[in-house]
Amino acid sequence: MNMVRWLAQGPAARYGIACDSCDDQVCVAPAKESSLVKVTFRRVRLKKIFPLRISRGVSAGSENLFAFVEQDGLVGVGELSGTNVPGGENCDTGLAELGELVASGLAGLSVHEVYARGREMGVRPRALAALDVALWDLLAKQAGLPLYRMLGLPLPTVPTSVTIGIETPEVVRERVPIILRTSGAKHLKIKLGSPEGLDADQAMFEMVREVAAPFGVSLRVDANGGWDLAGATMMCRYLADCGVDYVEQPLPQGTEADLAPLFADRPLPIYVDESCNYASDVPALADRVDGVNLKLMKCGGVTEALRIVAAARAHGLGTMIGCMGETNVAISAGAALGALFDHIDLDSQLNLANDPTVGAPLLDGVVVPTEDPGHGARFADADA
Repeated sequence: MNMVRWLAQGPAARYGIACDSCDDQVCVAPAKESSLVKVTFRRVRLKKIFPLRISRGVSAGSENLFAFVEQDGLVGVGELSGTNVPGGENCDTGLAELGELVASGLAGLSVHEVYARGREMGVRPRALAALDVALWDLLAKQAGLPLYRMLGLPLPTVPTSVTIGIETPEVVRERVPIILRTSGAKHLKIKLGSPEGLDADQAMFEMVREVAAPFGVSLRVDANGGWDLAGATMMCRYLADCGVDYVEQPLPQGTEADLAPLFADRPLPIYVDESCNYASDVPALADRVDGVNLKLMKCGGVTEALRIVAAARAHGLGTMIGCMGETNVAISAGAALGALFDHIDLDSQLNLANDPTVGAPLLDGVVVPTEDPGHGARFADADA
């Protein structure tokens, strides 16, 4: 297996770029610079079973970056997920930014302090999530506890949604039964906001209702910001009449002012996703939404996820956790927090054709953390 080894010489260190044939890259920080004996990275190209189309485009797979933090024989693992991410974040930027963060000297810093250092240095959220999740995994392994127990949480009981992307009615007729039959899911999340307009959204939704009915699942809708105010107002009424549980991100990020009139006359709960990245975003949303959807890849990991939940609860808002193409690694970290959420969307691992990791299993519709120390996920071909 091809590898590139980078030796960190301090904050000013610069790192080379691996050739395209390299699957793994390694960054080693000197012991005197950091209490983390070794930080290594592994790149994996993933393919989806079913390409996922949302209002902004389609994804058939991704290249994910895994961070391994090793100390005294224990290894914590975290994950950066994404290709074609808004803002250009990818494995290359993640390697560069995390290399600078490790080289800055992390000796004696807590997980929260490492997260704060990363934010101060401009490390983008998906990269920061890889290191943050790895550190929490390592910390729980050092404590000899599953991460959920170390955080003082019970096991989650809320079933996850599984997702159907924007498709034609013909594809929906074939695909939805496969998704529901193979997953045993209790909830189906339907991506709407089709570039072809509201008629296309309604035609797809009606087919989903028809073919999902024998499975007895509840229906949720995520527009990924694909509607304007007039369209969202009409669709919310239509979806409420159809018995939908809630609608997520009905309006584009950046048009949060329009959430106020939509919320004032809402016929069903409104959650936001793209409009909420950090805990600091919550107060401005509190008077115009029913809840917020956090994702480890959006906020930078477990550390900020805990803050978002606290902020949401302090403002009387509902909570949801979602995912963005992660493997069992980040999904298991999210599952460790599962008891904190009213709604759960941890299903991306179910749509991967080549997930190299194993972790939290799906039991009767619930993504349940294992009792292994840490978040419980690992690479199937390694001890890490």
